[in-house]
Amino acid sequence: MREQSKISNGVKIYIAADHAGYDLKEKLRAYLSELGYSVEDFGNFIYDEKDDYPDFMFSVAKKVAENPEHNRGILIGGSGQGEAMIANRFKGVRAAVVYHCDEDIVRLSREHNNANILSLGARFLNADEARHAVKLWLETPFSGEERHKRRIGKIDLISN
Repeated sequence: MREQSKISNGVKIYIAADHAGYDLKEKLRAYLSELGYSVEDFGNFIYDEKDDYPDFMFSVAKKVAENPEHNRGILIGGSGQGEAMIANRFKGVRAAVVYHCDEDIVRLSREHNNANILSLGARFLNADEARHAVKLWLETPFSGEERHKRRIGKIDLISN
């Protein structure tokens, strides 16, 4: 596990990637550090085309689930889909998939769904798009509107 110690708004970022997302993870980890975030890397720490994404995504989801209102996670795989499926098995975790940097989708994942994990499809995003999506996602607050709180509460009831 690699950790970088800068802090931005007290938010802790947990990050992981499989072989398909390894290069993008390394770029995003450095970028997040430049932005002042504390980043904890759960691997993979080398490019290994035979690795299995659940081995890395599980650790990030577990950390986010420990404090879902404060901790944030970024998962990176080929499509982001399987990575989000792993994460969404944890109570309190709300993973949103991004494989195209649509600003409205990224923003709404935070404003309406209070997503605490961003799952990126490395085969569909270049590094600049991923950086833009991550920054927008981290800077967008949850609206806190009652209807959104109510809906998230219903999701939490289902995931018991």
